[in-house]
Amino acid sequence: MIPLPLGRIAEITSGALMGMADPHTLVRGPVVIDSRAVEPGSLFVAIKGARADGHDFAAAACAAGATAVLAARPTEAPTVIVGDVVTALAELASAVHAELPAATVIGVTGSAGKTTTKDLLGRLTARIGPTVAPAGNFNNELGHPLTVLKADESTKYLVLELSAREIGHIAYLARIAPPRIGVVLNVGTAHLGVFGGREAIAQAKGELVEALPEDGVAVLNADDPYVRGMAGRTKARVTWFGRSADAAVRAEDVTVDERGRARYTLRTPSGAAPVALRLYGEHAVENSLAAAAAGYELGLPVATIAGELSEAEPGSRWRMEVTDRADGVTVINDAYNANPDSMRAAFVALGDLGRERRRFAVIAALRELGEESESLNEQVGRLAGGAGLTGLIVVGPDAEPVLAGAAGAPLLHVPDAETAAAQLAPRLGPGDVVLIKGPRALGLERVAELLLGGEHQ
Repeated sequence: MIPLPLGRIAEITSGALMGMADPHTLVRGPVVIDSRAVEPGSLFVAIKGARADGHDFAAAACAAGATAVLAARPTEAPTVIVGDVVTALAELASAVHAELPAATVIGVTGSAGKTTTKDLLGRLTARIGPTVAPAGNFNNELGHPLTVLKADESTKYLVLELSAREIGHIAYLARIAPPRIGVVLNVGTAHLGVFGGREAIAQAKGELVEALPEDGVAVLNADDPYVRGMAGRTKARVTWFGRSADAAVRAEDVTVDERGRARYTLRTPSGAAPVALRLYGEHAVENSLAAAAAGYELGLPVATIAGELSEAEPGSRWRMEVTDRADGVTVINDAYNANPDSMRAAFVALGDLGRERRRFAVIAALRELGEESESLNEQVGRLAGGAGLTGLIVVGPDAEPVLAGAAGAPLLHVPDAETAAAQLAPRLGPGDVVLIKGPRALGLERVAELLLGGEHQ
């Protein structure tokens, strides 16, 4: 972060200094919302959540080295008191971004693949300048400004995820750090119940391209008709990625090896180069193409792009993490979250990686699907039931549609992740493959941890 005196922070956020806060004291460290992440010189932001109130940790944060606290009420520490802490955090991030005119903001959105694409794109931009990109999926009203606040005078690129839970969210995030390049991956079924339909999801995702300036670039998926429709919503120049013949940056001659990793020829307007992904699942092709298209717009040579994509390892946890146990059992931990589209992609990856092997899956009923929940979950059951599994375990509540769809498959219904692991472990033998995939709230990553015996957390 750019060093800022407390007086300036109070001015930006329309706050008041209290608790012996010195307006001349500089905040030099990171801005954090977790008191355990405090470093000397930090600004601790006290967020009141459903299970904990950051105000209760203000004194501990300052004892650990925080310079001051951004809070909604007085604390036992030097404090900048504001009317709304989340709004103040956004105002602070916006002000810091305004002080970095040399930093190019690249926004990434879509129903699936945002984090993987962000990780790949961050790797590409790091080849040509200091880059800030969020760890994991810091893509909401808290994580987004916290990521922006990591930038300083040396930052050349800010690679940011933008997520939406309703119309207007992406527009709000884009105002904090206006993007010059906007990447839209796809419009799928994630949060279908929240939005009510794909058309509304497309409306929300398209707010990113609407935020681009005339000299910006919209990087759009040529293979997704909902994303194609966004071309008319932006003043920026449009470039296309995908497998379609008219995509400027496209994949040709795609193959998938016995480990479920794709190879293809990366074709661009200025040449082609071979890509051999280390990421698992053929769906990674689209994510890598999106990153490649944005990198190409930044002037990276196609050979450099292809080389970086080929060297990239999975960068965020619980997303297609593939681990081989000593006895030859392979565990695919894709438990970060799930929707109908990502579930389908995961089963395709299981089929590729599990060729000629016994295959098992641990899944759960999907959430936030609205009126289509029953039918879509039944489709998930049919998908699993038709995947040639030796065993299927469905975890947690509201599983009846999944169980109905999978009727006839060798399946169990269990209450939690621990029971799933206990039931599955004695059935596994050398060479078997296990897919673990479900909504974040079910904590199915615990199944992977138990099956791996702590090998890979």
